[in-house]
Parts: sequence; C-alpha cells; structure tokens
Amino acid sequence: MLRRLLVITVPLLVALVAALGIPLASAVVQRETQTTYLDRLSDASRFAALGESALQSDRLEALSQEIQRYDTLYDIPVALVSADKRILLASRQGFDPSNDPEVTKSLNTALNGGVRPEPEYTGWPWRTGPMVVVEPVGRDSEVVAAVVTISQTRGLRTEVLRQWGLMALAGLAPMLAVVAAAWPMSRWVLRPVGRLDEATAAVAAGNLDVRADEVGGPQELRRLARSFNTMVDVVGKALNRQKAFVADASHQLRNPLASLRLAVDNLEPHVDGELAREAHQIAVEEAEEMGRVLDTLLAATRLDSARQTEPVEIDQLLATHRAAWQALASRSGVTLKIDVPAGLTMQEPPGGLGSVLDELVSNAIRLANATEVTITGEHGELHVVDNGDGLSAEERELALQRFWRATKHQNIAGTGMGLAICAELIESAGGTLTLHDADPGLDVKVALSASRNGTSA
Repeated sequence: MLRRLLVITVPLLVALVAALGIPLASAVVQRETQTTYLDRLSDASRFAALGESALQSDRLEALSQEIQRYDTLYDIPVALVSADKRILLASRQGFDPSNDPEVTKSLNTALNGGVRPEPEYTGWPWRTGPMVVVEPVGRDSEVVAAVVTISQTRGLRTEVLRQWGLMALAGLAPMLAVVAAAWPMSRWVLRPVGRLDEATAAVAAGNLDVRADEVGGPQELRRLARSFNTMVDVVGKALNRQKAFVADASHQLRNPLASLRLAVDNLEPHVDGELAREAHQIAVEEAEEMGRVLDTLLAATRLDSARQTEPVEIDQLLATHRAAWQALASRSGVTLKIDVPAGLTMQEPPGGLGSVLDELVSNAIRLANATEVTITGEHGELHVVDNGDGLSAEERELALQRFWRATKHQNIAGTGMGLAICAELIESAGGTLTLHDADPGLDVKVALSASRNGTSA
C-alpha cells in the first residue's frame, strides 16, 4: 500500500512541478532571446545610421573598418547590402548573406517596405541556427540599403540551459523534500492500517485473541482500531457464551439422559404384552437418538473454533479408513469400490478429511438403498457415488441444511446434522461439497485445493 501511495503521489507532484516549470522555462527562453535580439538590433541600428551617412557622403572606409573591428571583437559578421542586393561592404571576405533563403526573405521585407522584419529565431536549446538581424538604411521609399548581422547562438543556448538547470535544482529540492517527508509520513499513516489488516485476517482465520494497534498512527485510525478491538471482544464473548451454552447444555443433559436410558432398560423385565414391548423399544430408540443429537451438537460446537487446514495424502487416508468402510459395506450387502489415482494430495479441512468421508460413505451405505458405492478421485476432487434411490433436485438443495432429513429416511437412525457439518468443514478449508444426480443414485462431490507429488495446484 505504501508503494501504491507513493506511486500516486510522486507523479502528481512531478506533474505539478512541470506545470509550473514549463511556463517558466518558456519565459526564460523568450527573455534571453529578446535580450540578445535587442543587443544585436542596437548594433545593427548604429551601423545603419553610420551607413546612411557614409552612403550620402560616399565615404565607406570608416564604416568598413568599424564593422571589421566589430566582427573581430564579437565574431558576428556584418554586411551592408544595396537596394539591388549587391554587397557594398562586408566584415569578412566572401561573406554574402543574400545566399541564405531566410536572409533573402528578411532583406526583401526591409528593402521593399522599409520595415524592420520580425526575428524568426527563438533560443530553444535544440535550435542550432543563427540569429539574423536586418535593419533598413533609410525609411519608407528612401531605403537605399540594409545592414545584415548573423549571430551564432551558442552563448544564448548555453545561458538558457544554465538557467533551466538552476530552475530544475530549485524545483527538485522542494520536491525531494516533500518525497522525503511523504515516506515516513505515509509509513506512519499506513502502519496501523497494515496491522489492522493483519488483525482482520487473523480474526477471519478464527483467532479471536488478536487485537489491532491502538497506539500508532492518526487519531482516526486509533479510533478505528479501538472500535475493531471492541467489536472483536463482543463477537468473541458472544461466541464463547454460545459454545459454552451448547457444551454445558449437552453435558448437563447427559446425566438425566443416562438415568432415563437406565430407567427404560430396567423396565424391560416388567413389560408384558406386544404393545407394551413395542412402546418400550420406541423409548429405547428415542433415548439413543437424543444421545446422538447431543454428540452432534458438541461436534458442531467444536467445528466453530476450527479453521486451519493442512495437506493430506489421499493414499494414506484411504489405507486408514478402507477396512472400516469395507466392514460396514459387507454388513449391509453393498459392494464398495475405490478408484483414486496414486499421489493425490488435498488440503485437509478442520476435523479431518477422513471424518468427512466416513460420514459420506456411511450415508451412501445406510440411506441410499444402493447395491454399489464407488469412491473416485481426480485433481482437486473426490466423489462418493451410489446407485441407489438418489434425491430429487429440491431434496438436494435442502440436504445440506442442519436437521433436514428426507421423508423416506425418517425411520432410519440419524440426526440430519452429519451432511451439513461435512459441508461446513469443507467450506472452512476453502472448498465446496455439492450433491449431483448420478442417474441412478447420488454423486457427492468434494472439491478442495489439491496437488500432485507435493506441488500445489
């Protein structure tokens, strides 16, 4: 989060500096260009005034010496061009500016209209061309010649770059200061957020003892951390009270239930008649059913506190449970088949994947009215499939709810909790338990994160 915040903040800061710096940089270029142009224009205007006097008196020697000294001193060639574009004077031998198309255009403007042409050069550092200044000699229709100076602009461009560098340093220093301040400030603000995120993940994993940091960070985040801790306290106390109530109620009911079962068993020698024996048997079965309900409630209570998952090798799990499944299937006259590829590894839910498969296989053998139960597996999935009566689409939707039992299974021992608990166990491991039509029969599909040869999928 800190990197993302800086990635957003720093480009915005750079954009702000650029938005201010680009107009300033342009103003520097315009200012330096204008300063250089005015300096060259002043020199050209002086030469034009001298040239007008020299042409009127037909004495050009002094002007020729003047422009040569100027060229020698400043390395700026100067030429006096007549109205018919002949070179009257030049500061260096062979200098003929009229060969340059840009100079020719400016000369036409100056000689034909008597107007000083606007400079076309702007001192951007990447422009390497010279600055051309043309000053007419005379005015309006009395223009008799023009003075042309061609200045190299290396000094101008160097000065622009120097001032740009100073501006960049002036802008970079506060930007770096802001970035340097933003780093610890962002860490100070985001550190409590990170700790709160860690605490939230720990609570989601079932650890209700973790607490968020209430000391560091801004006041708003400290208040949020206190509210979070208060919420965790409230939720933890509520869950503890709920689990304690279920556990206490289950344990407290065991003694009177055991006494009731003992009393019912003791009544057996005193029961006469077919109806009485039938009623006595019903009482025994109901007492047993109550015992199973209490056991299931305790199992559901333990489920609420189980959150961690671990990988388990399916080969080893099947080897451990296969004998019990085969014995149960043999007693019920059901054929059990297991077709799971070797080397399959899956994430084991809290309470063990074996207990889930025990429940699914037991349900398939006891409740499905099947002749064959098959356990198959593939990457990330296990299937317990029977060829029995199956369930309708509506029944498959209801079957994962606690205490639900199909009408045809009402006279078979069970609590209606086993399949629901299995589904919750699988979901707690990040998987799913779903029911599908096997045509005929039922296909119970368990999908979990899986790997082969120890490599996560």
